[in-house]
Amino acid sequence: MYDMATRQHALALVDQGHSLNSVSKQTGVSRAAIREWRIRVEPLARRADCSLCDADPQPPKDHVAYVYLLGLYLGDGCLSPGRRGVYALRIACANAWPGLIIDCRRAMTSVRPSNSVFIARKQGCVMVTSTSKHWPCLFPQHGPGKKHERLIELESWQARLVDEHPWAFIRGLFHSDGSRITNWTTRLVAGERKRYEYPRYFFTNKSEDILGLYSDTLDKVGVEWTTTRRGKDPFNISVARRDSVALMDAHIGPKY
Repeated sequence: MYDMATRQHALALVDQGHSLNSVSKQTGVSRAAIREWRIRVEPLARRADCSLCDADPQPPKDHVAYVYLLGLYLGDGCLSPGRRGVYALRIACANAWPGLIIDCRRAMTSVRPSNSVFIARKQGCVMVTSTSKHWPCLFPQHGPGKKHERLIELESWQARLVDEHPWAFIRGLFHSDGSRITNWTTRLVAGERKRYEYPRYFFTNKSEDILGLYSDTLDKVGVEWTTTRRGKDPFNISVARRDSVALMDAHIGPKY
């Protein structure tokens, strides 16, 4: 990018009768650039590669894909700084759930279509990865240390998108740190003890803030939940009531 003084000096030499070849040798500017400056001397304004970095900041166009990816990031995602201000977004996905890997790749591509998405294979899982300088703009929850050791809260524009697409957010969180299992118990029926099975959704995370985001969003869609403990810590949110499980089945379903 040449400054205005360089552009005007080159054009002044051309106006004095110097050839493009001569001016190019004197200034070190290519003849093609000088020809363009004769048409338009002002540099074209460059559009930011990130919609949040524009003069009028806007979230990504695909709101559903972004909210889903936000859930995945809060669960099993991380941002790692690299060279020249580039960050790698990595989402850990178990090999057992190929559908999750596909959905994660699709969401990353939709949110940042100008960046490639690739797979880094690890033992028992893959890291769905994409690099960009703008991932921290999209995930301002990024910071030093583990998520459960720092404050996690949504920006106002993120909260608005989650309010508009709560099931996409729940789905992203569930796909990262959730499971659908079959519980069983026994009951006395006509004097005979019989086994009774029922489905149950679990979400497990060490961050109280992320647990709060999950449970608050469940409240918004009418899903009843309870907190269960692992030892002394309330790491689990359980959904077991029949009507609420039916809602989860209709909108989320088991991983695949």
